[in-house]
Amino acid sequence: MPTIHVVCAVIIDENKKILALQRGPHKPPAYKWEFPGGKIEPNESEINAIRREIREELHLEIQPMKRLKPSVQHTGLKTIRLIPFACRIRGGTLTLTEHSDFKWIEADKLHTLDWAIADLPIVHEIQNMLKS
Repeated sequence: MPTIHVVCAVIIDENKKILALQRGPHKPPAYKWEFPGGKIEPNESEINAIRREIREELHLEIQPMKRLKPSVQHTGLKTIRLIPFACRIRGGTLTLTEHSDFKWIEADKLHTLDWAIADLPIVHEIQNMLKS
């Protein structure tokens, strides 16, 4: 079973709110909430991949601050290893290119959104991280 390595950005603003994005109707799982990111290209570092993906998806420049614990999901045909990074925005203007909606939300309210299954362990880690 092949493993696909994917990075995602947990973007935290100065008020400790976190950016959540909602998938559109044509990208399964439709309308689920997720952290932005995408596949790591061949010979690309995790850091370069997350910066590129956020630039492409959101037109933002980010500064990865900390690598969080990866989330591994087995889908039957493949394994997805989602590698999250806590990040800050360095520049740009938030522009949605692939998602249908976004929210800046407090960590203790993240559970109120209908998250994609691979993002759920990351939601729990963030909630624990920001409590301390």
